[in-house]
Amino acid sequence: MSAIGSSRTSAEIASQPAVWRQAAASLPRQASALPRRGERVAVVGCGTSWFMAQSYAVLRETGGHGETDAFAASEFPVGRRYDRVLAITRSGTTTEVLDLLHRLKGTVATGAVTADPDTPVMRAADAVAVLDFADEESVVQTRFATANLALLRAHLESENALPAGVLPLDDAVRDAERAVSEPLDAAVPGAEQFTFLGTGWTCGLALEAALKIREAAGAWTEAYPAMEYRHGPISITGPGRVTWAFGRLPEGLAGDVDRVGGTLVADSTGVAGSLDPLADLIRAQRLAVVCAEARGHDPDRPRNLTRSVVLEDGRA
Repeated sequence: MSAIGSSRTSAEIASQPAVWRQAAASLPRQASALPRRGERVAVVGCGTSWFMAQSYAVLRETGGHGETDAFAASEFPVGRRYDRVLAITRSGTTTEVLDLLHRLKGTVATGAVTADPDTPVMRAADAVAVLDFADEESVVQTRFATANLALLRAHLESENALPAGVLPLDDAVRDAERAVSEPLDAAVPGAEQFTFLGTGWTCGLALEAALKIREAAGAWTEAYPAMEYRHGPISITGPGRVTWAFGRLPEGLAGDVDRVGGTLVADSTGVAGSLDPLADLIRAQRLAVVCAEARGHDPDRPRNLTRSVVLEDGRA
């Protein structure tokens, strides 16, 4: 199956290796918006940005940089003490994020990462990292989300706080170049159902992969921590259904998928988890486009979605 489609979304997906390098190179001018070592931090976002927040929170805390929580912006526990709140918002206009930042103004240090320097988040947060080179025309987020995590990984790496077993970003970029071009298994896009699994920081990536395919193709997708798979989710696995793990599979899980007749996704080496998990997300993004086109949907114009959720008077 070809590496790159003709849609705008496909072109943005293919640009990610170069965009990650640019994100890492921009770190010196972005650092003022990012957490300091030892701070107790909450990271917030909506949709895709929330899932990236979850992945970063685990990376940061596991790497010893500081206690870190992640919340959907609408569910932030106002009143809980943090040294800093970091918001992720591609558009810089998302109502729940702006409402929270305004509510926190003057009570806690706030930062944000955005793609657009001409939006209200520039005034709502104390400091803002701008990844305008990662902005997208597409409704469905791909490269802005991963550029966020690339920047945050590069920051942890620069402070010797990258968890054991997580690749340096240069290695992740090389894996991303492979993920952009290696063929997808031709049998996978026709699957009836997809279950994505993660462990630790890759749980957020699993949630994001499931969201991408729901958004672009309207397909049946689910996501769980990998060790939870046997506690119920395996019941829906079977012929014509796919299980995809980000990172190494727990011992015995591949056999469990095979036993119930499911299809386990592996990359070109034939081993699930041999790619950097963030690079593997690129393959899932590409799958979302292929699934959308196979179902007669336009991946550039997903149903029922807009690029940003802006609520009238802050209400749904």
